[in-house]
Amino acid sequence: MLVALILVCEVLFWVVIAAGLIARYLLRRPKLGAALLIAAPLVDLILLTATTIDLRNGADAHLAHTLAAVYIGVSVGFGHSMIRWADVRFAHRFGGGPTPAPKPKYGAARARREWKGWLQHLVAWSVGSGLMGLAILYVGDWDRTATFAYSIRNWGIILLIDLAISASYTFSPKEAPADAQEPAEAASVSPEERAQV
Repeated sequence: MLVALILVCEVLFWVVIAAGLIARYLLRRPKLGAALLIAAPLVDLILLTATTIDLRNGADAHLAHTLAAVYIGVSVGFGHSMIRWADVRFAHRFGGGPTPAPKPKYGAARARREWKGWLQHLVAWSVGSGLMGLAILYVGDWDRTATFAYSIRNWGIILLIDLAISASYTFSPKEAPADAQEPAEAASVSPEERAQV
């Protein structure tokens, strides 16, 4: 049941985002679009509530509960950049916005992008692990919540591997081929700033 709810929340998250972008660019209703985009995190609140109720009703923590915490963490850590990514592309396609800049592939620009991604991963891990830690305290029964402790540890190992990979782009940056032209980093415009235009 909880796995199905996670899938529904994931789909609902993108439906709300799409509705916000459609309202902003196709219907020319920027305030409605902004309200829908701001409402997207409410989907996470639904999932958090359902997970808490399930644990309170005596369920043992298992993979679905872990996935719920990971999903919420990833949504907090990466959600804003995912929305911005979609907004820039929707603005280009339907709102006359500039062509989205490609991701940098070489040198310091690539290193900055990798570090930004790792910091987002750190936020996601902190939120997701924090929720699992709170659940361990809330339930107060190690046998029912051991899955959370193992998940926090395993995700932490993945975070450290990601750190090593991200750091490698600083200490051993990939050099651009002589004939490659790295695009200039485009100035990002937030959805809120675009709504004011």
